[in-house]
Amino acid sequence: MAKGFKATDYSLPKTGVQFSTEAEWLARLFRRCEEACVRNQAVYTDKRVLREGSDYDGVWLETQPMGGEMYAKRDVETALNNQLIFMENQRRSGRLPGMIKFQPPFLLQVFYDWLQGFCFPVHALRMYYLIGRDEGYLRLLQQTLRDFDEYLWRYRDSAGSGCLEVWCTWDTAEDNSERFLRYGAKDGGFGGEDAPVGIGRLPYRSMDMMGYSCQARQTLGEICDLLGEPGGDEWRAKAQAVRDKVRDYLWIDEKDACYDRDCEGGFMDVLIHNNLRCMYYGVFSQDMADRFVRSHLLNPEEFWTYVPLPSIAVNDPCFRNINFNNWSGQPQGLTYQRAILTLQNYGHHAEIRLLGRKWLRLLNRTGRLVQQYDPFDGTPCATRAEGKAPAGEETERYAGVATLGADGYGPTVLAALEYISLLGGVNIAEEKIRWSALPDWPEGEYAQRLDEHVYTAEIRRGVLHGRIDGEERFSCSAGAEVLTDLQGRVLRVTGIHERPALIALAAEGTCMRAVIAPSEVCAPRGGRLEEIERHPFDYPYRRAK
Repeated sequence: MAKGFKATDYSLPKTGVQFSTEAEWLARLFRRCEEACVRNQAVYTDKRVLREGSDYDGVWLETQPMGGEMYAKRDVETALNNQLIFMENQRRSGRLPGMIKFQPPFLLQVFYDWLQGFCFPVHALRMYYLIGRDEGYLRLLQQTLRDFDEYLWRYRDSAGSGCLEVWCTWDTAEDNSERFLRYGAKDGGFGGEDAPVGIGRLPYRSMDMMGYSCQARQTLGEICDLLGEPGGDEWRAKAQAVRDKVRDYLWIDEKDACYDRDCEGGFMDVLIHNNLRCMYYGVFSQDMADRFVRSHLLNPEEFWTYVPLPSIAVNDPCFRNINFNNWSGQPQGLTYQRAILTLQNYGHHAEIRLLGRKWLRLLNRTGRLVQQYDPFDGTPCATRAEGKAPAGEETERYAGVATLGADGYGPTVLAALEYISLLGGVNIAEEKIRWSALPDWPEGEYAQRLDEHVYTAEIRRGVLHGRIDGEERFSCSAGAEVLTDLQGRVLRVTGIHERPALIALAAEGTCMRAVIAPSEVCAPRGGRLEEIERHPFDYPYRRAK
């Protein structure tokens, strides 16, 4: 193994989380999720990694770099290995493995016959800040992203349309999705570097694949800046070119959404949650994101169901409410996990908290930490014994498909822990701290250790107290997120409740008051809170005229 591909090659800080709350159900859920994360760890040859969990005994590119980075709050070594294991196994062509499994005692199984999503660049870069800004790691990441982006454009635009292509369901990790199966594709991977021919309407010219390139290029721009090298603006221009192509080629203006195109260039008329993935990858403009959230995300006839975030809008003909591993309908824990960065990218901070409250209550009510849930009543997906194929003519299509309802599914668990930190706690990323408290969040303390320092959010009598190493740096009325640097200097205050909140912020000897609307962002200036951003919050949904 080359130096640099194992977490212990780097200087790792000590981390840990302590959480106490007067709400017994929340404390119990928190403990169950932490225990599940411990069970999901395993040693793969020379690396301790965090597996996807439940029935998934492996690491997948769509989940585990993101999951690892979220778990860095508790274990930096495991978190970093979840990035390095993919970087170490990148092919010379630039192709990254879609999945890695371990067969004891010695065999590492690495799979390249599908891409399996790409929840990697942002989370791998965040690890750079946690390991003391190690330049060697940053250069390793730079080479990985550059090679993968070159791979995508060398092979995945077989039609020369300027739009990258999906060649199988597993490229985008949409297992068993009706939007593939209905048009003649089969569930599974597709090996080699030659585009499929005569397989339904594949290849699809894909919003997801364009997202992979956009986020890789945007991150490469940041890396150039951090290294003090030229090229940052060039990479950002390349990322913008991807965004422009998506807007011109895949976005339908009158529908306020993106749609993939088939192998002949015709639109695939299926309203998919992958629009949210575009937001996760930073592909949409602010206007596109606002319009999708307003028209579709918050629409109870499409994505804002009893349990929000179905994979396909519930009023679309391709929607299927199937109770096992299927991306045709039921909301997925992985979608809730991705939704955090998705909405943060575009300033929709109040919507993050709406989702978080629903998610935590769902997990408490059902008592199950599984992959997916019924969008209409919250029923957890089936166990292997309970699973049933759909009735009627489709039964044969799903015969033998594994049902995945075992407890401890990693994305579900990590999403819950992340939402707790964002509803009433501390969340640190890229040397910035988000301190949060909702008005009705139960009293308690959330403490995050980062090396020699402890950052504590205490919530008492409707007030959030932010402390570093026991010393109070600010206090703020509940209903806001306070963004600070690592020293506790207040940078911004954001409304996170679904209604405007009267906020009193006491910091650095000054008390500032303002009414802050949902997803409104203010900065302390001249002894007052001054609005610097305001994002639309059209909730509850009202049909546009």
